[in-house]
Amino acid sequence: MFQEEREFNLRFSLEANFPDDYEGEDDDYGWLNGWETRIKPELLKMVFEFLRRYPAWTVHVRNRGQSPTDEIEIAMVKDFRNGPPVAH
Repeated sequence: MFQEEREFNLRFSLEANFPDDYEGEDDDYGWLNGWETRIKPELLKMVFEFLRRYPAWTVHVRNRGQSPTDEIEIAMVKDFRNGPPVAH
């Protein structure tokens, strides 16, 4: 089987600003809680719902050994083994 690949990266950089007297990591990165528990899961759900509108592609999470708090890879596969290329 011959396979071609192409990557597209969409990176989110999360930042928090604190007052000058902040001692650093006092809150154990508590400011990330909303991202991990609400925003990221909802964002991923929306991305998968959108991508699944294109039936010529199959979509799944691929784990390349990174922690899911640091990276989530979404693999999109278009399979031409059972017929000619489909536009979309």
